[in-house]
Amino acid sequence: MKTLKTLLVLLCLACLIHSEASAQTEFELDPSQSMLMTGKGQGQDGAINPFLGEDCYAIVENTGKQAFSIRVQQNGEIIKTIPIARNEEKKVSLLPGYEMYFDTEKDGKVKATVDFAKMEP
Repeated sequence: MKTLKTLLVLLCLACLIHSEASAQTEFELDPSQSMLMTGKGQGQDGAINPFLGEDCYAIVENTGKQAFSIRVQQNGEIIKTIPIARNEEKKVSLLPGYEMYFDTEKDGKVKATVDFAKMEP
């Protein structure tokens, strides 16, 4: 009985740690819209990156019917632009100081989810 209680407590802690380590957020963007997802800090970012200021990944999934672009920049300079088709998932590396934007086309609304994961050395 004691082993079962211990196992239950460990399972609850594992679930809590996992929920703290990920911060998946869902977005819906209008046509011809650009949105800052992460990189400028609390109150300015569309998504909360729990690893802001550290090497991490943004896992972006296009859950809508329209393609869009992911734009990564630093100090106003574009580092890379990544197209993402409908039903596609991309893993984008974000280094300290990088900002990530979603840029939509004029075709229709975009739906996407963003999750973050820490880069392991």
